[in-house]
Amino acid sequence: MKIFNGVAYLTAFLALSLTPLSAKASEGKKLTYAVYTGGMNVVMADLDFKLSDDAYSALVSAKTHGFLGKLAPWSGTFETTGQYKGEKFYPNIHKSVAVWRGEDDEKEYDYDGKGNLTDFLEVEAGKQQPKKELSADLIKDTTDILSATLKVMHNLGRGESCSSSEDIFDGKRRFALKFAPVSETILKSSRYNIYGGAAKKCEIIVEPKGGKWHKKPRGWMSIQEQGRDSGALPTIWMGKLKDSNFFVPVKVKVKTAYGTLMMHLVSSE
Repeated sequence: MKIFNGVAYLTAFLALSLTPLSAKASEGKKLTYAVYTGGMNVVMADLDFKLSDDAYSALVSAKTHGFLGKLAPWSGTFETTGQYKGEKFYPNIHKSVAVWRGEDDEKEYDYDGKGNLTDFLEVEAGKQQPKKELSADLIKDTTDILSATLKVMHNLGRGESCSSSEDIFDGKRRFALKFAPVSETILKSSRYNIYGGAAKKCEIIVEPKGGKWHKKPRGWMSIQEQGRDSGALPTIWMGKLKDSNFFVPVKVKVKTAYGTLMMHLVSSE
């Protein structure tokens, strides 16, 4: 389950990396990715988004694939709708659903469209959880993962770097989602990945900033620290497709103690 949670977080970070160079007209795209480990295709993911003059939406879905899909049936979806104002992205609603062996874990975050979280609902193993008193220290000036990632990719589209830090509240914890530029490189297409061309390489870093964090890293934090120990933080490459003005995630690499996860772009519509 831990490795699937890591893939879920990874998929979410990629979700809104599909931003155009400008938002003067309504535009959208659908990309499909395959996740490999040990040479096996273990997860498939679809990313759909739409960005217009003053609004945006995104839907990300992922599920285990092939033999692993039968052995460990997991699926996850992430969805955000929000408002685009003055080069900033303010979520209205963010939802996440993870299904593990038939049991649903759901979270819904309501925002005021101005950068403030106003309500949070949670379902664990199919059961509605009591509403929590939300501490201002945890939720003030936070956003969701998808909106934070969209901001990064929008900046790249304007010729800036991927350098960014946005605070996220995930229902229990507050953390900074950071992107750090590494280099520019040339990628070659292969039987795994359709993309070939110039790409920007960036690291993805999660930094705890409050809430119920375990003393021993779990989930994404465990995966991140395993990579750090081996000298390789989670890394994403962004490239521009020839048939559009979009910068998109074209490859992701995550090293763990159990092996390396590689996410490849396999189709674009």
